[in-house]
Amino acid sequence: MTPARVAVVGIHGHGGSHLRAVAELEQRGLARLSAVVDPREPAAAPAPWFASLGDLLSADTGLPDVVVLATPIHTHLPLARAALEAGIDVLLEKPTTASLAEHAELVAVTERTGRLCQVGFQTFGSHALPTVADLVARGEIGQVTGIGAVGTWVRTAAYWTRSPWAGRRRLGDRAVVDGVVTNPLAHAVASALRVGGARTADDVASVHPDLWRANPIEADDTSSLRVVGTDGTRYGFGLTLCAAERTPARVVVRGTAGEIELEYENDVVRLRTGRGTAEKRYGRTGLLENLLRARTGEPLLCDVRDTGAFMRVLEAVRTAPDPAPIADEFVRWAEAGVGQGNPEGDTRHPVVRDVAAWCERAACEQRTFTELGAPWTAPPR
Repeated sequence: MTPARVAVVGIHGHGGSHLRAVAELEQRGLARLSAVVDPREPAAAPAPWFASLGDLLSADTGLPDVVVLATPIHTHLPLARAALEAGIDVLLEKPTTASLAEHAELVAVTERTGRLCQVGFQTFGSHALPTVADLVARGEIGQVTGIGAVGTWVRTAAYWTRSPWAGRRRLGDRAVVDGVVTNPLAHAVASALRVGGARTADDVASVHPDLWRANPIEADDTSSLRVVGTDGTRYGFGLTLCAAERTPARVVVRGTAGEIELEYENDVVRLRTGRGTAEKRYGRTGLLENLLRARTGEPLLCDVRDTGAFMRVLEAVRTAPDPAPIADEFVRWAEAGVGQGNPEGDTRHPVVRDVAAWCERAACEQRTFTELGAPWTAPPR
């Protein structure tokens, strides 16, 4: 392959991981960093710097082959559309867009332009994901009774002040939807739906969100969802950024003869049946590398068209009533270190009482916190 010219848009924060991915592919002769784009000029730019994507597209230095967009959620559609219409393939960070209507518009743009748009659900590059689907198809756990995802993470107060759009449901008249379901633990939702075969919006029959917050933000930080697929598959999600400690997020597939647990952050699959427990760690294909190879015929691992089911969930969250505050009596504030998604700054974080156990039940029973009777959901007396 001739090294593809790659531009990274949004180089601070998570954008740094994309710069490292390009550098690794550059060493292998697959890519070349041709430009970086960010409103803030870096102290030492690794490639020519542009303040905006428009500046890059109008420059006389030649267009990149691929643009990586690691930008705020509400900018995804306009920036991706501009790149695709300029004849550039796109790797777009998750969530795909800020609404289901924007997702439909983005799909239409890719079909009209004939360009590729890969969405950054890294777990879709995990070799563990098709393994789980294969185990289910072979009947290793009998008939599937439900699919759930559990995410109990920690985010400090500084996380919610990292940018003007952090923790917002909207900015002016623009949807943002930056909550636990749609951003930090979006991988849990998308991976569970993928395991169950739900790819498009039409694969989802209903979504019942139950949104809560312990932080003083607009969006949700502790939420559960009950989702039903059009094929009858039941999904349950228990997700929080207000746990006492961070644990690996998991997708759990339960059946009449056992269960499969996918620890998707570490690409680990555990199969538990009456015969015992088997565990194996799998490899992963990078989504940028896959996109580069898709330019010569390899299928995309996370085509924008295949994120419709996740976007159906995001739309339900976007249009749901604003998250309800969790009463102070169920929340204590603790100190946490930086790292694992927590920026430097205010290291305080709320801990919702027994939230990990309630998240586990929501995922395994496919019921919401309110349906389960979690104490913070009871009306105040």
